[in-house]
Formats: sequence, C-alpha cells, structure tokens
Amino acid sequence: MRLLGIDYGKKRVGLALSDDKGLMAFPKAVLPNDNFLMREIRDLVKGHGVTKIVVGESKDFKMNENPIMSKIKAFVVELEQDTGLDVVYEPEILSSHQAMQFPGKYISGQAGPVSGKKDMIDASAAAIILQSYIDRNKK
Repeated sequence: MRLLGIDYGKKRVGLALSDDKGLMAFPKAVLPNDNFLMREIRDLVKGHGVTKIVVGESKDFKMNENPIMSKIKAFVVELEQDTGLDVVYEPEILSSHQAMQFPGKYISGQAGPVSGKKDMIDASAAAIILQSYIDRNKK
C-alpha cells in the first residue's frame, strides 16, 4: 500500500511517497503549482502504484481554517476526480517549521541536489504530514 503525501502551497506543492508497505514516508519532489500540476501528480500516482493520498490540512493554533484551505479543498475535489483515489486530510501544523530542521540537500528519486533549501522544505513538509498520518493509523 503506497501512499502519497502532499503539502499544498500557492506557488509550490511538496510531495512525499511512502515505502511499498506504507510504513515510512520519504520526500519525493516539489512541483510548481501550475496548469501541469494535476497531470504530474496523476502520472506519479500511476507510476508508483499509489493507493491513497494524504493532503495537509491547514489550520491555525485555534483550529480555524487558514485562508488557503478553500484552495486546498478545491484541489482535493479535483484530485479525487482525476485520480479516482481516496484523499484524506492530515493536520499540518508546524510541518514546514519541522521540515526546516532536516539537514540534507537531496530528495529521494531525484538525480542530484535540489535547487535550494526551500525546495527541500516543501518536500520534507509533505513527508512529515504523510508520516503523521501513517503513525496515527498504525494497526
């Protein structure tokens, strides 16, 4: 059971994949949030045999939705329709802050170093969101 984690942003979307057993999350890639985003996600889902998608739910410390949630919700509807997969939300409070603590300049599945630290943060935040979901749903 392979899972895809997504940290949705206005400019960039961080992606993470789990291992084949769905036990560990790894940063995968950062994609620009543009007209090709859905196609690239669909290709990644098919190419890696993803069975479920986990999207970060953006709320503040009072558990109120952040302004970007309206865009995330629309993205999730499109994602469900386009991939035919179950898409679930996972709270993402402080995931980007946690991701900044991760050392390293490589993203799993890419040939070389990423273009900058900010790219790694987006993919790492997606991995944190996905790992949180995995840990909460262990049986």
